[in-house]
Amino acid sequence: MLRRLHSEQPDSFAFTPDNQAWAEGQITKYPEGRQASAIIPLLWRAQEQEGWLTRPAIEHVAAMLGLSYIRALEVATFYFMFQLQPVGAIAHIQVCGTTSCMICGAEDLVAVCKDKIADAPHALSADGNFSWEEVECLGSCSNAPMAQIGKDYYEDLTAARMGEIIDELAAGKVPVPGPQNGRYAAEPLKGLTSLTEYDSGKTQYNASAQLAVDIGDTVKRIDGTEVPLLTPWQGRAANAQAKPAVAADETPAPSGEKPAVLTAARDTGPDDLKKIKGVGPKLEKLLHSMGFYHFDQVAAWTAAEVAWVDENLEGFKGRVSRDKWVAQARDLAEDTAT
Repeated sequence: MLRRLHSEQPDSFAFTPDNQAWAEGQITKYPEGRQASAIIPLLWRAQEQEGWLTRPAIEHVAAMLGLSYIRALEVATFYFMFQLQPVGAIAHIQVCGTTSCMICGAEDLVAVCKDKIADAPHALSADGNFSWEEVECLGSCSNAPMAQIGKDYYEDLTAARMGEIIDELAAGKVPVPGPQNGRYAAEPLKGLTSLTEYDSGKTQYNASAQLAVDIGDTVKRIDGTEVPLLTPWQGRAANAQAKPAVAADETPAPSGEKPAVLTAARDTGPDDLKKIKGVGPKLEKLLHSMGFYHFDQVAAWTAAEVAWVDENLEGFKGRVSRDKWVAQARDLAEDTAT
């Protein structure tokens, strides 16, 4: 299949500061003279940041690695994991169309995508929020039919459930991934027939789905703030240089102004902060620990207070501004009041 760069390209590309630091850290994994080996992770990081792989991004990565542009372009056009055209702002849906999934109803899932997103694969929906494609085997044959959305597998799908998932994503929710028919993982539909002693003490969802639920939003773009930059192969000193640490006797001065907080939720109980787009269970728990329990608290934040919260959301920095929490919370507070 001939793969070409998209006809419309942005003027430039740059990694976010955190992603730039991450990329530089990955390059150090390889011996001197072998930096080109980092091309796939760096191209992938660029795609994760932007949603798709642009020509300026490919050239930027090539320059970082000292490669001619054509060498980087060869890699980008060879692997189908790289999207060479814009994808949906919310999600790009990859429906597995190989044997097991095809037999179990993949064509019905494709029909839903055509109906709710666009007639053709890789075309954007009318609102620009979704795109889709049919892909080769994603390795979840025992849970066919399935699709990958963002970083997660949605398995044991039906056409009806696929439509619901797209609607939930459009509404700002992140549906729980994994089996969609009540199965825990890939055990027989009628239940375990062996190793039944391992059925007790398990988490609510299987390991992959549980991690996704804990993260709270796995369709979002990666900007480098999700996890600290770690380069253990360089040792502690190198890590400190890659991401400057705060001295033990030095307290960082957060920007902005701290909002008013509560020591506990009001008598009516906390609001469901997960209704705010981008807030999952883990982030909701963090907000509670900071003293924020109600929509009207968030709705009242000033620009200076938003800056303070953005800076102090460990692991989620910048989320308030990016997802426009204040406007969302204002609408939710009004709905709760009525």
